[in-house]
Amino acid sequence: MAKKPRVVALEEHYWDAEVATHFDGAEARSPKLRAKLDDLGALRIKEMDEAGIDIQVISHGAPAMQRIDAVTSVPLAKRANDRLAAGVASHPDRFAAFANLPINDPKAAADELERAVTKLGMKGAMVHGLNQEGLFIDDKRFWPIFERASKLDVPIYLHPAVPSPAVVNAYYKDYIKDYPNIATSAWGYTVETATQTIRLVLSGVFDAYPGLKIITGHMGESIPFSLWRINQSLSRGGNKPNNFRDVFCEHFWITTSGNFSTPALICSMMEMGVDRILFSVDWPFVDNPPGTDWMKQVPLGKEDMAKIYGENAARLLKL
Repeated sequence: MAKKPRVVALEEHYWDAEVATHFDGAEARSPKLRAKLDDLGALRIKEMDEAGIDIQVISHGAPAMQRIDAVTSVPLAKRANDRLAAGVASHPDRFAAFANLPINDPKAAADELERAVTKLGMKGAMVHGLNQEGLFIDDKRFWPIFERASKLDVPIYLHPAVPSPAVVNAYYKDYIKDYPNIATSAWGYTVETATQTIRLVLSGVFDAYPGLKIITGHMGESIPFSLWRINQSLSRGGNKPNNFRDVFCEHFWITTSGNFSTPALICSMMEMGVDRILFSVDWPFVDNPPGTDWMKQVPLGKEDMAKIYGENAARLLKL
């Protein structure tokens, strides 16, 4: 009998109780969802086992440190990472982690990334959306984080957060009452994170730090589908010379989190190659079984399936 491939899920969230006290009722979660977010033990493992997931790489859900001022967030991130590391250490065969970073103090964030990786054994970090001042992550004041990630050879996971109020008002206000998720997971998150991705490629950060590795979720936030057009359009006259497609395909990995679409997966594989695709669920915002059940039906050979399930993640994260 063929050996079952190891299943690694990369975008699986929790909430730190102390970090959560910094957000008001607008970010309130249902008691059932909050119970899952708070759990770093039996409940999480039970749901992993039921779906056949071997390892979760755990990260803080949005909102997170980008919404907390620099003075407060630096010591808070350290405490949160220490608690997360303790949770992982209780189940080292089932859990790994991405660090919380106090990005509003980029130098401290870079130092905390190094501490989290070298002292706590974390596999990289996750950052969320715009910072407290509404800055995109490509702003040069954040480049110390990317420099340190490149030096440590660990990825940064670029995760969505709620768009700025101005964007929500301009794009979504007519429908947000009846369809509140239009500004978040249905569309707003995709626009926000795809924009961050494009800005990163154009910023020159990958020229400065050639070893930098970035992960995005939700099947690449639609970038693979639009990759040819973005690249072709940016190559037309009047644009600064660039090689968008090559830079994206060299420095980005994408996950299946919350986007269990076979056509989207095949498109992404054809654009980026199977070695750049990582299995994820987006637990607990998305249940585990739909993700693993979907993967069983994807028309791929055993070698490609094993890569997506966990081999690619093992190489990228040194699991």
